[in-house]
Amino acid sequence: MSQPSIRLEINAPFGEIILNKPDKRNALSVDMWAAIPEMIEQVEAAETVKVVIIHGGDAGAFAAGADISEFSTIYATREAAAQSGGVIAAALDAVEACTKPVIAAIDGACVGGGMSLAMAADLRVAGEGARFGITPAKLGIVYPAGDTRRLVSAIGASRAKDILFTARIFGAVEAKEMGLLNRVVGKGEALAGARDLGASVAATSQWSTRAIKRMVTGIEAGWTDTSAEASALFLDGFGSEDFIEGYSSFLAKRPANFTFK
Repeated sequence: MSQPSIRLEINAPFGEIILNKPDKRNALSVDMWAAIPEMIEQVEAAETVKVVIIHGGDAGAFAAGADISEFSTIYATREAAAQSGGVIAAALDAVEACTKPVIAAIDGACVGGGMSLAMAADLRVAGEGARFGITPAKLGIVYPAGDTRRLVSAIGASRAKDILFTARIFGAVEAKEMGLLNRVVGKGEALAGARDLGASVAATSQWSTRAIKRMVTGIEAGWTDTSAEASALFLDGFGSEDFIEGYSSFLAKRPANFTFK
């Protein structure tokens, strides 16, 4: 029986979305993109999941780009391109909007659509041998608006133009220096590194981590110091069950047992 090209595994405290097309180095096909929003819904609903990790399984790559064998069909007409683009955008928006922290664990190739998926995550951990690139300029097309926004937000307009204009491939060290990556670990150790990082996140208040994600998203969207939404989010914390546990455990000099799910 053939394995699905993408699957979800829940192993508390993680929900792992695993790309599984090793014969094509996890090149992303439309059916893979289409499966992602439902997987995000499942990890949102799973109370035991505190952190989501997206990785390339045993393929030796995160994702080597889009599945170009589909291009003659999915981009055959303007209408077909709009429909396919909508499926991909919905997947990326679902990852970005997930209320729980999302980590991309990157070993091997992370190119094109792979970069789009990784940039929709909150945090990125890569192995030393990882390779990156965004290559629409080699195909005579343009990177979509949502993907470009995430890239510019992470590394700034000038650096984004550099890697988009040249469509060049670059390594993990440069990716870390320009701000694409949060951590670089040993070659082939990205998943282990992501799990270590995820465990650190899972050990903190889940009310806080989700509120932090909302606060950062709001600030990027234009919230100011005095925005009503930002003020409400800050004040809501003092009524949370985790706040009471947090300061009580500190005073008692014991580990906190946060209960928010």
